Amino acid sequence: MYRVSAKQLVLLVFSSALLAAIIVACAHRVIDGGTASIEPAVIADPTVATDEQNNIEIYRAISPGVVNITSKGYRRNMFGVYPTEGSGSGAIIDEQGHILTNFHVVQGARELEVQVESDKYPARLIGTDPDNDLAIIKINAPRGNLTLVKLGSSQGLQVGQKVLAIGNPFGLQRTLTTGVISGLERPIQSPRTGRTIEGAIQTDASINPGNSGGPLLNARGEMIGINTQIISPNEGSVGIGFAVPVDTAKKIIPDLIAKGYVAYPWLGISSVPVNARMASEYQLPVQEGILVGNVYRGSGAAAAGLRGTVMRQTFMGTEVEQIGDIIVAIDGQPIKNSSDLQRVLKNKQAGQTVQVQLLRQDRQMKIDVRLTERPPETR
Repeated sequence: MYRVSAKQLVLLVFSSALLAAIIVACAHRVIDGGTASIEPAVIADPTVATDEQNNIEIYRAISPGVVNITSKGYRRNMFGVYPTEGSGSGAIIDEQGHILTNFHVVQGARELEVQVESDKYPARLIGTDPDNDLAIIKINAPRGNLTLVKLGSSQGLQVGQKVLAIGNPFGLQRTLTTGVISGLERPIQSPRTGRTIEGAIQTDASINPGNSGGPLLNARGEMIGINTQIISPNEGSVGIGFAVPVDTAKKIIPDLIAKGYVAYPWLGISSVPVNARMASEYQLPVQEGILVGNVYRGSGAAAAGLRGTVMRQTFMGTEVEQIGDIIVAIDGQPIKNSSDLQRVLKNKQAGQTVQVQLLRQDRQMKIDVRLTERPPETR
């Protein structure tokens, strides 16, 4: 067996310590003018890096298809007529240059100009749907200048799901904001007609004036909504924005392009909701439903014999002479107000027949009414 003396052992330990010190010194040595330093590695959070890269890739791919829309018109007041100008956003949806935006972005415009990246084109109005605050405009631009924004689906969305908004807030070109879906199935009102837009998507992604009409995107870069409204006391983003579901837009885009309007089914009446006060004043048999006001000539309601409310003029003003029919259900679905009526007819088509359950004075009746297409003057 080989034996090590005490002197040799001390020398061996000293040599080993010296070698270790040299290795550590070399590991931390920085050589000026060339070779890289040897430093401890910093490990980044891969989740953060992946999310940031996703944002970057979506913006690069989709933002060229998000346009800035400038509308020019005229407004009259007591001092005369003066020019007005507004702006908003839109998304290119096909190779023909059709652009999906909000109705309120183009409402009343005499001229429309669209900026696609650094190029500007005149645009013309193709179709409008004030009920859902949507519109289609069109530009004539080379196909190579058009980046399309893919229409995804608003089905199966989840609260907490990541979303991205691209638009032109306050005229700042192609701004990206990110957030999550904060709520689903929010009923909001069309700013033009006051009718209910069903199923709006709520998000905390910053949406400001100028974002209107721009796309709300999912993590795959697909449009799931059209940014349309914010709740704000000061007209700035406070993290409560709403988007019209893209599935609503997909249903009406063919009509907007082909006809210029949406062929909504129409019962052919005007109405007011019945409430407890009205029921008491006119001794109505129910406290919920819609009271038929006018029955329009040539409509399905007129053909079916629905009765409207008759008014008469007196020296004190206008008063009710005869109460009309009170509609309480259609196809078995309760009707309490005009939003219920709109919701029931939403999935119907002109030409279809619905069963209207109503009260005529004290009699309950069921009458079949053939729906017609809503005429332009009532849109």
